[in-house]
Amino acid sequence: MEDFGEGVAVMFGATGGIGSVIAQTLGHAGSDLALIWNSSQERAEALAQEISAQGRRTSTWQCDVTDYKSVQTVIDQVVAEHGRVHTVVWAAGPFVEQTLLVDLTVEQYGHALDVEARGFFHVVKSSVPHMREHGGGSFVHLGSAGHIRWPDKDGLSVPPKAANEAIIMGIAREEGRHNIRANSVLSGIMEAGMFLELSRQGVFDEQWTEEVQKALCIKRWGKPEEIGHAVVYLASQRAAYVTGQQINVSGGYGI
Repeated sequence: MEDFGEGVAVMFGATGGIGSVIAQTLGHAGSDLALIWNSSQERAEALAQEISAQGRRTSTWQCDVTDYKSVQTVIDQVVAEHGRVHTVVWAAGPFVEQTLLVDLTVEQYGHALDVEARGFFHVVKSSVPHMREHGGGSFVHLGSAGHIRWPDKDGLSVPPKAANEAIIMGIAREEGRHNIRANSVLSGIMEAGMFLELSRQGVFDEQWTEEVQKALCIKRWGKPEEIGHAVVYLASQRAAYVTGQQINVSGGYGI
């Protein structure tokens, strides 16, 4: 069991394919959880029941991360319910169509920025005051291995997440004096979530698979649990002196 201290991990993106596994892994490691959902209430409640069965205190909350007041309200409510937030995990994001940068519409790119970049900023701005008041905390951002090597047609994911990586560095630098840490887990291709859905749609053909495999040191796709283990470490007191860092969980993509 990891040492998380008092309070909960607030999980944005908890109902996603990877996010749900991260939440389960945090619960198994000993953390109570506040699961944030936008449109998937049934999945959030089912996940909460599953984690609660492990003996963890779990709650669910609806929030539109593009609405600053909605984020403020839900963070205040979580603190009122659980007393303290020890970690904010950001795994939220829109469905990412695979399109070349030049072929993206202004609307597509704007929506990605609204959810990923503005949404994360709203969460940071709403959470930091509570963390300061309660002696510190941790942010764990789910980033992309695309920051190491550009993956073609991933322009709706990598650039917005890159903005968040800069925010992570800023939090680490500015808030460390308040015992607030901030780190990222860079996710490679995981057998979960959007990758499985896009595969079912036939987006990734055999040639694509061969090219991506060439960029991997470990010749397989990742498992969402492997992301979860990295998140658990960064959220726990085992990483109490770790901040402003990236853990690249991608099988060595781009080396």
